[in-house]
Amino acid sequence: MSLIAVKVNLCRLIKTFILKKQIYKKIGQENGEHPVGDAPDSMSGRKEQIDMYTKLSTAGMSREAWLKLRKTGIGGSDAGAICGLNPYSSPMKVYQDKTCPESEELDNESIRQGHDLEEYVAQRFMEATGLKVRRSNYMYRSIEYPFMIADVDRLVVGEDAGLECKTANAYNTDKWKDGNIPLHYFMQCYHYMAVTGKHTWYIAAVILGQKFLYHKLKWDDALIREMIGAEQYFWDNHVQKGIMPDPDGSESCDAVLNHYFRKAEKFDILKLSDFDEKLHRREEIIGAIDRLKKEQSQIEQEVKWHMKDHEKAVSEAFRISWSNVESTRLDTERIKKERPEIYQDYAKVSSSRRFRIKAA
Repeated sequence: MSLIAVKVNLCRLIKTFILKKQIYKKIGQENGEHPVGDAPDSMSGRKEQIDMYTKLSTAGMSREAWLKLRKTGIGGSDAGAICGLNPYSSPMKVYQDKTCPESEELDNESIRQGHDLEEYVAQRFMEATGLKVRRSNYMYRSIEYPFMIADVDRLVVGEDAGLECKTANAYNTDKWKDGNIPLHYFMQCYHYMAVTGKHTWYIAAVILGQKFLYHKLKWDDALIREMIGAEQYFWDNHVQKGIMPDPDGSESCDAVLNHYFRKAEKFDILKLSDFDEKLHRREEIIGAIDRLKKEQSQIEQEVKWHMKDHEKAVSEAFRISWSNVESTRLDTERIKKERPEIYQDYAKVSSSRRFRIKAA
């Protein structure tokens, strides 16, 4: 079965899963009263935890060694991307992470805050549930599927369960609305269940400045089976064979392609075959986008014409604002002309590749 077919099955199962969660919510059996997942009497297909994994201590392990260890398998944060459910990553990006000799050090303010606030989220979870959690300090590896690894946030004391801690800013509140879980986090929890054999995984999140929430996920045979199939196909047919996955149109794929192919050989002309149909389709898409953008602009202009000097307006279904915005920008052309020595001191040269298509 191809990776695309596996993804289709997986998306179908997730839709069924979400529908099941909505039904549980309607009858008042969610969040602590009834877990999201298989019902308690439908667990016969679950695997026992005994001898499901090996584990390697990460206590005292250097950051560099930990990053190299992550390259030896598919982790929880990779699962959603491989399944096409991560808006910030892609199968191509995971392939790059696993096959490039250098280890990419991910470090930005969002990642830093998420790491620093992990203990706080765990503390809030314990306060909300009365459960106790502890750090794991191990990298787990599935025995049956040795390409699957897991570095979990917390384990629940006295319960066959783990905990994933998340933080989100206020702009991402809608992604957690009405009991929803961002799908790449959802898959991360199920990946951890598959590796550790634990039957329950909690996910807790602090929406910065707004609220704390948590959900309880239960083992689901069909979902985990499809997820493992997607991960195994990816590992066997891409990572192991050194074959990059197809691009999916995401910004993540753009970044990977720019990383691998940074410099063009100017006079090396490649003859493309079997691409004319796709390139003609691209022209059709550009034309459709242009028409839609014009239609969008026309609607917006009509609204502005009716608003005139009003800053805000409302309709039955929408709220509209047309606000005053002031911004300050440097006039680089003037600086370059009148103060070239200053411009030269602060000018930054960047190198990139420009992609253009035109009819032959």
